[in-house]
Amino acid sequence: MTAFKLTSFQYSLYGHITALSEAIKKGLVAGGADVDIFQFPELLNGEILGKMHAPPKPEYPIITADKMTEYDGFMFGLSGRFGTVPAQMKSFMDSTGALWQSGGLIGKTAGTFTSVGTQGGGQELVNYSALPFFAHQGMVFVPLGYKDSKVFSFDEVHGASPWGAGTFAGPDGSRTPSEFELAIAETHGNHFAEITAKLAA
Repeated sequence: MTAFKLTSFQYSLYGHITALSEAIKKGLVAGGADVDIFQFPELLNGEILGKMHAPPKPEYPIITADKMTEYDGFMFGLSGRFGTVPAQMKSFMDSTGALWQSGGLIGKTAGTFTSVGTQGGGQELVNYSALPFFAHQGMVFVPLGYKDSKVFSFDEVHGASPWGAGTFAGPDGSRTPSEFELAIAETHGNHFAEITAKLAA
């Protein structure tokens, strides 16, 4: 198999995306990838985060646009904000103009996974809102589809859609990703790695 390198970018306010990122990473590694996890720079100051009762950020390095050239594909972990990507990711997108001009991301794979507050919180729309960025950069979007039959399941309330893995955080952020959701995330990571490996060969 051709060696290939993948990364997961994330913005996680209460830890839901962080949990999914680790499950995604398991699937990516099982698919043969060398994997790093980064996080988007935080735009909120410590005082605001404290009032929101946000836990400390995970110990992942902060991503910068120039690092993207080192990877064959990217999984974007998105905390939904009113049906779209969070400002932290949008700010990062806006910093990639030099990559757009040089075509530095053309042909690289991209996937998304999400955390939203409620079942009507836009988990599919949040994934969809990232597509213009991928299209302008010439990236290849790799959805989960129904690769994992658990996405169809009515056995329990769960996140995930054909767009990508996901979780519901609850209106107050107190619900944590279930083992069911984490298993889907691992499948998504493995599927993403398999597709990227074919394109990198």
